[in-house]
Amino acid sequence: MILRPTRQQPPAALRHWRLNPDHSAGVSLVAGAAGPLGGDHFRLDIEVREGAVLIVRAVAATLVLPGPHGLESRSEINIKVASGGTLVWLPGRQILAERCRHEAHTRIDMDDGARLFTREELVLGRHGESPGAVRQRLRVSYDGVAIYDQELAVGDGMTGWDSSAVTGGRRALGSLLIVDAETEEQTNVIQSLPDGIPDTALMQLDAKTLLISSLAEDSIMLTRQLDAGLAQYARQRQADHVQV
Repeated sequence: MILRPTRQQPPAALRHWRLNPDHSAGVSLVAGAAGPLGGDHFRLDIEVREGAVLIVRAVAATLVLPGPHGLESRSEINIKVASGGTLVWLPGRQILAERCRHEAHTRIDMDDGARLFTREELVLGRHGESPGAVRQRLRVSYDGVAIYDQELAVGDGMTGWDSSAVTGGRRALGSLLIVDAETEEQTNVIQSLPDGIPDTALMQLDAKTLLISSLAEDSIMLTRQLDAGLAQYARQRQADHVQV
């Protein structure tokens, strides 16, 4: 994986954050070769200091491959966001190729007053193939307290992963997590999504933390459903600012 400084535009739904690209640091993640392959170990440490804005985005999907020896690949992301700092973390879509074995851990530690927007998308296998196996965990803490800690194990060999309790046979799944202390001052809490957005849930985890999660038959539908959930969030935030 190669890091490239770039000019990044924040997601349109974050207009109320007033992130100026001219005063933000933008970095693109570029795959330097195929993979990760079985046996690879990728680690990335990120620090967003007080008052800084960092937008990190992958330029393409990541294809997780099995490698020649059947070994597990691993990625480890450790992020620290200081008070007044803002992180937009968009690691891109991950595709689990057949026979791959991958473990991914992301830990984000936020100081009081920090902001976070992150989006993850996972596709279970390429067209016409069964997926490999992945175990991924995202843990987010705020001011020393865990506010989100989710572990997901899906794919070949993972018990019950395609049952109705997990994916229900869907081939794509994803989530959006937004942490913004300013929302604690808003009285309008987002309750639900409009009709016509299937297999998608919007949950207010606490006064400052919003989770949108979705299951879909393929990556195209997953993107549409997550975008629709994000659009609903943007409309609500805009309405809150108009009332204020």
